[in-house]
Amino acid sequence: MNHQTRVYDNVFEMLPSEENPSPLVRVGKMNPAPNFELYAKLEWLNPFGSIKDRAASEMIRDLEDRGELKRGETRASGRGIVEPTSGNTGISLAAMASAKGYAMRAIVPQKVPLEKRVLLRIAGADVDVINDQMCPSPGMGEGSIGIARSYAKAQKDHYVMPNQYENELNVQAHVRTTGPEIWRQTEGRVTHAFVSLGTAGTAMGLSKFLKGKNPSIKVIAVQPSEGHDVPGLRNKSELHVTKLFDEKQIDEILEIPFELAYTRALELCRTEGLFAGPSSGLIYEGARQVLERDTKQKGVGVMMFCDNVFKYVSSMVKHVKGLGEE
Repeated sequence: MNHQTRVYDNVFEMLPSEENPSPLVRVGKMNPAPNFELYAKLEWLNPFGSIKDRAASEMIRDLEDRGELKRGETRASGRGIVEPTSGNTGISLAAMASAKGYAMRAIVPQKVPLEKRVLLRIAGADVDVINDQMCPSPGMGEGSIGIARSYAKAQKDHYVMPNQYENELNVQAHVRTTGPEIWRQTEGRVTHAFVSLGTAGTAMGLSKFLKGKNPSIKVIAVQPSEGHDVPGLRNKSELHVTKLFDEKQIDEILEIPFELAYTRALELCRTEGLFAGPSSGLIYEGARQVLERDTKQKGVGVMMFCDNVFKYVSSMVKHVKGLGEE
């Protein structure tokens, strides 16, 4: 592979790394603090479309190294993956598994946008849609985690569950790639990292790496208001689902009205030319509030823009007036 000419033997060589980072793009018009450098890290330019490529590749590599995945004469006859997902991790896992010849079954809540469910099927996953209000339910029973575990237990010769909500590789992926990328891209000048909370793998991994380099770096997380409709994100009241979250590793958690996830995403598209999804809109709003406390402050901030808006067209139509009108 040659990252300079961008010529690769296969799609897996395109996965992000310190030598092949996802881009940083400086935010201009929407930055309220002119002396503060504010950047968006565009994770939708990863080969399978989101930040979850990082964790998915780590988890699949680990399963392969341990001999947990097996190719059969057909994908259905081997041993593949079952995973509860709000979409992005499932899409990354499904695309990678399909390319490698493994089966994939995704367990998703009804609230996951239609676009993501279709993309999961396009990527090769069998998709079970269940009546979870969030992804996933903490209980066994009808919850998506419970159903995925049931598949992994009842059909253990056919499925293994990586479990992104408990798998430490979800954190290590960002210690190994995302953190070093940001440190190198900012030449060690980064002062703030702005993240959202889902499985919390990104937040924990960035905190571990960046604070290891400079303990004064602020890791600031945003959460949507309770009763939110932002797929893949969690309010603190929902974080008991993940075993990875450690609040001591976060400097501040800001709660943002979830509707701003959609209106700010629209502004980023129209003002900065950044076709960012709603989680990015929420992260931008958190960064904006931090910078507006002191518009004269200096620093270098990086916002993790996890995926693009194209997967959320139906959600944007639902939450932004006028978008769906002919």
